[in-house]
Amino acid sequence: MKKILSILLCAALAGGCVLTGCGSGESKTDGSAATGDEASKDGGKASAEAVSDPLEGVKATASTDKYRNVYQIFTQSFCDSNGDEIGDFQGIISKLDYLNDGDPNKGDDLGVDALWMTPITPSESYHKYSVENYYDVDADFGTLEDFDKLVEECHKRGINVIFDLVLNHISNKNPLFVEACEEVKKGKLDGKAEYFEFHEPDYYSADVNTIQVGDYVCEANFSPTMPEWNLTSEKTKEEFTRIAKFWLDRGVDGFRLDAVKYFDNKHTNGVEFQKWFVETCCGIKKDVYLVGEDWTNDLDIADMYESGIDSLFAFRFSQSSGDIIDTLSTANGASFAKKVASYEKKMSAANADYINAVFLSNHDQIRIANALESRGLEAEKFAANLYMLMPGNSFTYYGEEIGMKAPYTDSDKWYRLPMAFDSDSPKIRVDGAVAPEAPKYGGVKQQLEDRNSLLNHYRRLITAKLQNPLIARGRATGAQSFDDKEVGAYYIEKDGEKLLVIHNFNATAEKTLSITSDMIADAQVYADFLGSSEDNHLAIRDGKLTMPPYSSVIIGSKR
Repeated sequence: MKKILSILLCAALAGGCVLTGCGSGESKTDGSAATGDEASKDGGKASAEAVSDPLEGVKATASTDKYRNVYQIFTQSFCDSNGDEIGDFQGIISKLDYLNDGDPNKGDDLGVDALWMTPITPSESYHKYSVENYYDVDADFGTLEDFDKLVEECHKRGINVIFDLVLNHISNKNPLFVEACEEVKKGKLDGKAEYFEFHEPDYYSADVNTIQVGDYVCEANFSPTMPEWNLTSEKTKEEFTRIAKFWLDRGVDGFRLDAVKYFDNKHTNGVEFQKWFVETCCGIKKDVYLVGEDWTNDLDIADMYESGIDSLFAFRFSQSSGDIIDTLSTANGASFAKKVASYEKKMSAANADYINAVFLSNHDQIRIANALESRGLEAEKFAANLYMLMPGNSFTYYGEEIGMKAPYTDSDKWYRLPMAFDSDSPKIRVDGAVAPEAPKYGGVKQQLEDRNSLLNHYRRLITAKLQNPLIARGRATGAQSFDDKEVGAYYIEKDGEKLLVIHNFNATAEKTLSITSDMIADAQVYADFLGSSEDNHLAIRDGKLTMPPYSSVIIGSKR
């Protein structure tokens, strides 16, 4: 990132431009921008130096704890190393330097420091969520040795590795379930059948998917090919302990727990089961990171946080119908800031150590570029600001950083098409589908060459977060009003430190704001993120800050 920023600054200085939030103004010796009236002297021609980039010269620090910028990969869609049109572990290894080269100050990578892979275990299904063997990897992706090499190479670069662990259901081809079925057909229910939700048909069975086995049924909420584990069984818990230990001992840093919403059923208290699993994993690996998928309401998510799990995805802010996209439509930034602080308060009350998990889209949802395409590149950059600058861990779905969109919406496979490293990337088939065209803004190669690209905007965001660890690790303690509903601002605080994050939700108009000492003493711009041009930079002059449309800024006390 520093290379890019240096180029931008040199170009700005060479042009003799005065760069402020509104495109005019004069920089004084204290580095702050002059007002428009002062800039209009001498025929309105600026004569002083440009405002310097606030990121330039600030040291970025690699994460050594659970707070990370996570990159989600749909494993078979990222990179194919052997030409079989299926992404694999060696393909991911070949692209690790794009994700993170191990030097947070070198500035020529994306900067993510954790990798979440969708299921890697053997499965006939293309999505791999029906697990046939919990102690191996799917042959399409490589071998266990290949996976071990991937983990090793990730760790060399400071990248933590997690993958989807499916504890709610199993494949009907899994040998354990096949053996259970043979026993059940003979009327034996106290053997392998105890691992699964077998019972006689009842009124409840009529409302859920089930698998008929002899005179009994096994529940299967998601699919007739994915029977449910019995989460109350001690046998099941012993098996899950072995599974967790197998992978954690191999160097995996944690798990994304699939469908924790379904841990809670007529037989199982989901919070108690999740608490057991959290404690079990912590007993195996003290610093294990666990994030759960529960797409229900805030109340249910707060309940699940009582289990002690590190993170649960903040679904309310994501998706084309979530708070982020909704607020882009209403431009009610003040309301958004209050929602961020309110969510923080609720989840902190349930688990004081919780780490929020914020995202825009994932493998189960229409890509966020579909929802934002009509609004333009500036809106995609601004949406990135909104979730990346919330406290906690950010989760970026692969291709989101280059604006990949789904060409169709009739099937999940269109949300999971291959990563575009170039405008003509090698084809990867996802359930028979291939990408019909390159992303609107080009692939990785093209966007790296464009300093105003979405990709370079993401790189800037992550650099700023690594320079300012408080963004992720602090708590959103409350909203700051500017008597303008189109401005959303909230404080992030921890251990006496304080930052103020401000967003201008107006797509066409700039905002001039008063920054007082009551807000931040000796206020200074720590980082700025502008949609239209990454050349411009912001500064506070006589307590005033002018923000362009769809821009964001981080303010703290003078360094």
